[in-house]
Amino acid sequence: MTLGKTSARYGNQVPTSHYGQPRYRLIADELRRRIEAGSIPRGSLLPPESSLTAEFNASRGTIRQAIALLRHEGIAITEHGRGTQVAAFLPGEEPPRSIDLERIHREVPADAELAAIFGINIGATLVRDEAVAREGAEVESVTRTYRRPRGGP
Repeated sequence: MTLGKTSARYGNQVPTSHYGQPRYRLIADELRRRIEAGSIPRGSLLPPESSLTAEFNASRGTIRQAIALLRHEGIAITEHGRGTQVAAFLPGEEPPRSIDLERIHREVPADAELAAIFGINIGATLVRDEAVAREGAEVESVTRTYRRPRGGP
């Protein structure tokens, strides 16, 4: 794979040349590498298609093909209305045997960073979804996502 321009989001180079491989495969390879390296955490949402099209200078169709390949490989899961999430466990990995998952949903006021991301006023209501995974008494992971309230603007 040939690397070209530097990614503003991840600070590393992204694939720019085909050299016999379809572009979507190069993009999928780069996303897979980032997932395996932990720069895109497991269980997190992949960046939106619009961000990926800008970052990779690729069409929406090419990005969708790359994401479809990751879904086919079991690396990503797409839920309508929620986006594409990195699988918590990659193919070939064994999940821990006894994980308890606690889900918490709370309405919270948007801080300055979240307000900028969502394009809303500071203090506007968002919903924080939190998943706490425990193995016995030990916390293994905490995943927090923020979303607009259902039926909201």
